[in-house]
Amino acid sequence: MRIATITNWAYGATVCLTIAAGIAMVLASNADRVEREAVIQRDRFDALAFEVESDEAQLTDQARLYAVTGNPSHEIVYNHALAALGPVEQRVARLKDNGAKEEELRSLAEGLRWAETLQDEQKAAIAAMKTGDDATARRIVFGAEYERELERVHFLLGRFRYMLDQRSDRTIEDASMASQRLRTVSEVMVGVTALLFLFVLGFVLKRRILKPVTTLSDVVNRLADQDYAVEPPQLSQIDEIGDMAHAIRIFRENGIERQRLERERDADWHVRDLLSRMTQRLQGCESVADLFEVVRLFAPKIAPNLAGRLYTLDDRLGMMACASEWQSPHGSDAAFTPDDCWALRRGQAHMPGGDIVDVPCKHVTPDAASATVCVPLTAQGETIGLLVLENLAETHGPGENIQAYIELMSETVGLALANLKLRDALHEKALFDALTGLRNRHELADTLRRHVAQADAARTQLSCLMVDIDHFKLLNDRYGHDAGDLTIRSVAGVLDNAVREEGVAFRYGGEEFLLLLPGFDEERALERARLIQERIAGMTLVHDGASLGRVTVSMGLATYPAHVPAHALIAKADAALLRAKEEGRDRVVAAVDRRDPGQAVPAG
Repeated sequence: MRIATITNWAYGATVCLTIAAGIAMVLASNADRVEREAVIQRDRFDALAFEVESDEAQLTDQARLYAVTGNPSHEIVYNHALAALGPVEQRVARLKDNGAKEEELRSLAEGLRWAETLQDEQKAAIAAMKTGDDATARRIVFGAEYERELERVHFLLGRFRYMLDQRSDRTIEDASMASQRLRTVSEVMVGVTALLFLFVLGFVLKRRILKPVTTLSDVVNRLADQDYAVEPPQLSQIDEIGDMAHAIRIFRENGIERQRLERERDADWHVRDLLSRMTQRLQGCESVADLFEVVRLFAPKIAPNLAGRLYTLDDRLGMMACASEWQSPHGSDAAFTPDDCWALRRGQAHMPGGDIVDVPCKHVTPDAASATVCVPLTAQGETIGLLVLENLAETHGPGENIQAYIELMSETVGLALANLKLRDALHEKALFDALTGLRNRHELADTLRRHVAQADAARTQLSCLMVDIDHFKLLNDRYGHDAGDLTIRSVAGVLDNAVREEGVAFRYGGEEFLLLLPGFDEERALERARLIQERIAGMTLVHDGASLGRVTVSMGLATYPAHVPAHALIAKADAALLRAKEEGRDRVVAAVDRRDPGQAVPAG
């Protein structure tokens, strides 16, 4: 066979193989595009499903807050949030328009119908609160049936996301397999094409094309091993070799883009998993100290290149105090006023670094200002804390993807911190008297039972002092309720200081107080009672420029087990107090034994 014929046949075969390889590469690119679209569609569905869950969570939170606090602002927020939601058919249609399957839509619709059931119960609870039936309102939104329905909504929405994930994973897997097969076909074709080119080289243009073909062959082999770091040669010649080099460059660019998307997807799911686990841990926190520790552990994992501090607002001092820090940020952790931070002033994240000129915060050191971002922690429109994050790897603030994670983290931490503070405030109101700061009667039974058990275990005595302000009604009628409140607070302060380290003081009701003195026998308790009498008698109380005169108290003392069994200790002390009043007030009466009601001890 003539050399020209062989060359022509080789050239024709090369052209055919090149075209087939190009088609395979285009089809592989198509498969990669299908995979990317599947990932984008799954993210869109996840965002829509998360929006549904977020809406229901917001409605539940606002209804519960209204049931607990009775604050009308929560009802307003609830009604606005409810009005923003469309009907079930509209919300299902949104997902249907985005390509959701009928089976998935049925699962979502069922979840939304249960969510509407929850909304009916929320409305019933709000209506009960408006009529003053707060117990019924709390029973509705905090009841076991409500929790089961809420869990059912979460389960149905979770099943909906699971079905979406399963379908998306299958689509991605099919696209990946198709892409791999097409890449294999294209690589085989490119390999055969390279061999034909080598054949043509040996007979006709050996010196002209040997070097680029050899280089391209190495590139193809490395790309076949998914080594996309290889750089294809830049060939200016317009022939089959040039076309093949261009196709290899496209194939490499598509491979690099696919790897980048996979890395971003894996990193995004990793961070979202961290955020999810952090949210779960925050929900299980029993104190703000637990919350600070959770943030300190999870924040460096969510944003590894960011050092930071968590500040909380000290209402007593009006200062932002550092509660936690991680990865050794620059500058001091000293407290500062909210006006020193532009993020707190503006109520939104503040990042002075980058191309946009902005004012740095005063609490940030100048050398770290351009790499720092401040994010306020807010809940129900109230600023309760601040995240200050510093980019250790760059001279500017974090990128847009990290900013999205920071916003999610700040919202989660802010809500958890607000919930803990609300719970602490409710606990404080439930156990402590608002006027005096002393413990109230709600905790008396548990405290008494605990001290009786300790006295039995240690074989010691427990004394109980009942204290009543003498002639308090006359003082209240003569000088007014404000003067009466001043007197009660002053007496409560004396009692609290007298037993702070050795006992517990309670406001028993009105102008009556109760002191539990563990380890005090009768003699020692009488000494403490005389000391209290002296301090109260020595008070100088002035209200609106007028002296309230000398304040005295009557006291009844009972000691367990010397005077009375444990269950009757308070009643015995109360009986002794009544005896003190009958005998002229301004004195201490101590019960003698279980038969004698008491003996009087003169004042002073």
